Amino acid sequence: MDAQKPLIVIVDDIQENVRILHHAIKDEPYSFAIAYSGKELLQILEQHQVTLILLDVMLPDIDGFTLAQQIRSEPRFKEIPIIFVTARSEQEDRLRGFEAGGVDYVSKPFDSREILQRVRTHVNLRRALEEQRRLNRELQEALDRVKSLEGIIPICSKCKKVRDDEGYWTQVERYITEHTKAMFTHSLCPDCAKQYFPQDIIDEKKG
Repeated sequence: MDAQKPLIVIVDDIQENVRILHHAIKDEPYSFAIAYSGKELLQILEQHQVTLILLDVMLPDIDGFTLAQQIRSEPRFKEIPIIFVTARSEQEDRLRGFEAGGVDYVSKPFDSREILQRVRTHVNLRRALEEQRRLNRELQEALDRVKSLEGIIPICSKCKKVRDDEGYWTQVERYITEHTKAMFTHSLCPDCAKQYFPQDIIDEKKG
């Protein structure tokens, strides 16, 4: 399995169903695993980082609704999208599936295009959620670095260098960059521009 690719687990004890489901999404940039029972699925979850589960409702050792509830009760697995695969299309069964923690349904007989679109949708949603969390972590880390600058920082009253954590004197911008990864660009404020380039200011006013 490629750890860089989303891992889709197909859970069905009927080989033909597994073949059809896999064929519908095999051309996508995913990795695949197959479980023929609830026990095998739980083993895969323990050993790999699963992105999405295609779960048959009728398994030899447990029904899919009960299995989904077990998965949802485990904090490590509760956010993995579960798409139920079933021949049952009654509203009561669908509601039971959603109550058990499923996010979608694929009905038998299978439509390959429907399977593909439903899997794509939930894989992309999972990726977007993980990306948002990554950005939130980076933002929090940046805020933590900024907070680390709070307190009294020794600064030279003449040249404005600051003393770093190891006792060396360094430029303010370098100190901040090393502690926060902020980047600086250099320019002149209006007061300094008047002091060092007075003729430019006069010419600009004339223009």
